[in-house]
Amino acid sequence: MDIVSSTNHKSALVTGASRGIGLAIAEELAKAGYQLYLTCHHSGDTLTAVSERLSNTYQIPCKAIIADMGNPEEVTRVFSQIRDLTLLVNNAGISYIGLLHEMSVEDWREVMRVNLDSMFYCCRLAIPLMLRHHAGKIINISSVWGRVGASAEVAYSASKGGVDAFTKALAKELAPSNIQVNAIACGVIDTDMNRCFSEEDMAMLREEIPADRIGQPIEAAQLLLSILNGPDYLTGQVITLDGGWT
Repeated sequence: MDIVSSTNHKSALVTGASRGIGLAIAEELAKAGYQLYLTCHHSGDTLTAVSERLSNTYQIPCKAIIADMGNPEEVTRVFSQIRDLTLLVNNAGISYIGLLHEMSVEDWREVMRVNLDSMFYCCRLAIPLMLRHHAGKIINISSVWGRVGASAEVAYSASKGGVDAFTKALAKELAPSNIQVNAIACGVIDTDMNRCFSEEDMAMLREEIPADRIGQPIEAAQLLLSILNGPDYLTGQVITLDGGWT
């Protein structure tokens, strides 16, 4: 089903939408009647199947776009296919586990490129589309490590700290234009990003979490929907979803 350009329709771009939190968000937005643009970098067949399923199940236009959102030329190509946008969800991200002094310059730059630069590239092109209607919402997916930091995840923590600061600053910049910018700082969520940890590691993490369980991607998606349905006065906030952990 093709995307229809109309101010009467809600339209959203979700990056990193082939799995995990991005996929859950795409599903909830489809249920809510959003026209969707979904991106991913490495799982094209999966994203295409997701797009077709959401379109058929919820009768909404949904377009799958394979792109590296950390590449400004690729992001420009994505936005060349978007005529109207009411919501941007910056979810694309990668992690790196390892000691900082053993991390290569290339790995450091890759984490920053995907986690932080992609958000800048998307926002700078999404904002003009939202300014046309004097309305819009930007929601960035962050991490509790952006606030408290994690040993052996210095680059990831630094990138998410940047996401939080970016969110707060951009919210102030765009508030006069009735565009709200918020972030969701996730704790431990059951996604592929955590598959690198052993069962023992995950069990130890669960013991530290007051809710006594790992969070689910659908819970991040539900929180995002509640932000969308909340008051426009809510902006510049980094909302923590971690079961009481931090």
